[in-house]
Amino acid sequence: MNYIGSKLSLLDFLEESINKVVDKNCHTFCDLFAGTGAVGVHFKKKGYKIIANDIQYYSYVLNRHYVGNHKELSFLKLSDEIYNLDKLKIEDRSQSVCDYLSSLVGKKGFIYKNYCLGGSINEGEPRQYFSDSNGMRCDAIRQKIENWKDSDLINDDEYYFLITSLIESIDKQANTASVYGAFLKNLKKSAQNDMVLKPAKLFLNDQEHEVFNEDINEVLKKISGDILYLDPPYNQRQYATNYHMLETIAKYDNPTIHGKTGLREYQDKKSRYCSSSQVKSAFKDLILKAKVKYIFLSYNNEGLMSLDDIKEIMGLRGKYGFFTKEYNRFKADKSENRNYVASKTLEYLHYVICD
Repeated sequence: MNYIGSKLSLLDFLEESINKVVDKNCHTFCDLFAGTGAVGVHFKKKGYKIIANDIQYYSYVLNRHYVGNHKELSFLKLSDEIYNLDKLKIEDRSQSVCDYLSSLVGKKGFIYKNYCLGGSINEGEPRQYFSDSNGMRCDAIRQKIENWKDSDLINDDEYYFLITSLIESIDKQANTASVYGAFLKNLKKSAQNDMVLKPAKLFLNDQEHEVFNEDINEVLKKISGDILYLDPPYNQRQYATNYHMLETIAKYDNPTIHGKTGLREYQDKKSRYCSSSQVKSAFKDLILKAKVKYIFLSYNNEGLMSLDDIKEIMGLRGKYGFFTKEYNRFKADKSENRNYVASKTLEYLHYVICD
């Protein structure tokens, strides 16, 4: 998934830098602005117990699967509905369930009616986030998943795996330049392809992980660990508006929407870390209450907080330092429309060894 601020290309840099600072007696890794879960999954595969959190529900869904799920999914209660499912090896059943869902006849549900041209053209705000057929397919699959959950035919682990698979599969056919802040006037080539539900990857291990869907400053009151990794928003771009479509598919709660882009209400999902007037106080509160041995902060040289702000606040907890890495900027639109001219930016990994 093409995601604002994704650290996928920086994972080696993060791991190498973190390993230069921490001692070998570290077992719990806290990733509390988790996004798509790339960093948490990376350290999950290294054997850590992961505590993940994000205020966005779609992000919680992704992390609930990628981080929280760590055993094979059996889907045994679906054997009466999906032919020969119980005859398959357990590791092959997820693919069979996804194939079954892909074969469903499309339905004219909330996504089709509000975010596809055929459903919204007579509603005063025609929208084209997906092709008509993919919108109907998304509705059919999402309704079936919820029906299975309500009928106790799938457990929580299976439920979050299936929604994650849907979010990632439909995202590949989205008719957007990148994020969901706007849609394209005409269906681009990839958006014309039929969506096929592909099973999300499953990362197995023996650890029991924890995943939260709360404000980070509240979560920190409840947890403790060895390593705290922070990757907050750097600027005023709210994730709630840029990924509102994924939030609605994840929740499938038929929200009241408004405007040309069909935004759902998001006031309760606004991040203080996107506010120039609130970010420093929120960050200071976070740093001071964290019950961990080490704190790491990913932040670039164009963020709302200055380098001096960060050094001052993190230095309150102990010995401060940082690493740097140049990398390509995230591009959500055409270059001439962006506020920044430079194609590269400097990523800082700040750290403090807590007293």
